[in-house]
Amino acid sequence: MIARDGPDRRPAVIVVAPTGAEATRDDNPAVPYTPDEIAAEVIAACEAGAAVAHLHVREPDGAPSGRPELFRETIERIRAGCDALTMVSTGGALGMSIDERAGGLEAGPEMAGIETGSTNFGDELFPTTPPQTREIARRAAERGIALEVEAFELGHIDAALRFRDEGVLPDPLRFNLVLGVPGAVAANYRNLAAMATAVPEGCPWGVTAVGRRQAEMLTRGAQLGATCLRTGLEDGVYLERGVLAGSNAALVARVREICATVGRPVAGPAEARELLAVRPD
Repeated sequence: MIARDGPDRRPAVIVVAPTGAEATRDDNPAVPYTPDEIAAEVIAACEAGAAVAHLHVREPDGAPSGRPELFRETIERIRAGCDALTMVSTGGALGMSIDERAGGLEAGPEMAGIETGSTNFGDELFPTTPPQTREIARRAAERGIALEVEAFELGHIDAALRFRDEGVLPDPLRFNLVLGVPGAVAANYRNLAAMATAVPEGCPWGVTAVGRRQAEMLTRGAQLGATCLRTGLEDGVYLERGVLAGSNAALVARVREICATVGRPVAGPAEARELLAVRPD
C-alpha cells in the first residue's frame, strides 16, 4: 500500500539485521558471529533507534547456522539488554534443510520471516516450495509467532495472498520487500513502487535493499509510506562509498537521518509492536 494523501508522517520502524548468512569479517571486521557479539550489536542498534532485530546466527567460525541453542542464547542476551522485538529468519542459508531453517522458531521469538516462493540468489537457486512454506507456517502457528513475508519478487506477494486464502498465513499479513539480491528484483524505484502497490491496503510493509542503493531505496520507501525500514551488516557492509560501517548502530543512525529528512518520526519497540500487530512477549 502506497501513501497517497500527501507526505506520510506516521512513525517508521527501523529493523536491524546484524549479521545474515553471507557477509564475513573478510568483508567487514565488524560482522558479529557469536551470540554475545550479535546481541551486543542489537542492543547498541536499539539505543541508536532500531526497534526490531532480524536474526540469523553463526557458528564460532562464522559459518551460518540453524542451531536452536544459538538462537536461544542470542535472544536471551538481547532481551536482557533491550526491548527490541526479536524476529528470526527461516530462510537460513543456501543448502540448509527445512529443519535447519526452522531452528530459530524453537527459541521463542516474537516474529519470523517466511518465504512464499523460490528465488535466484546469484548463480544459485534458493528453493522454497509451497509445502515448505506451509510447514514453516504450521510450526510458527503452534508457537504463536507472528510472520513476515520476505518478498524477493512480485510473485511472492501474490503467493502470500493465496496462502492467506488457504488459511496457511493468518491476517494481518506483513511484507518485507527485498530488492537488490543478485538474480532477483533489482533495487530501483520502479520495482519498489510496483511491489508496494501490490501490497493490500492496511498491511504493514517494509523495505530491504541489498548493496549500494540501500540508502536511496530506504529513502524512497519512507516517502512511499513503508512501515519498516531495514538496515544492518546483513544487507550492506558500507556506510558510504568506500567507507566500511563500523557497526550496525552506525547504519541505524543513517536511517534515523533519512527519517528526519522525509519527516517520519522513529517508532520505539512498544510502538513498533502496535504498528506490526505483534503481541508483547
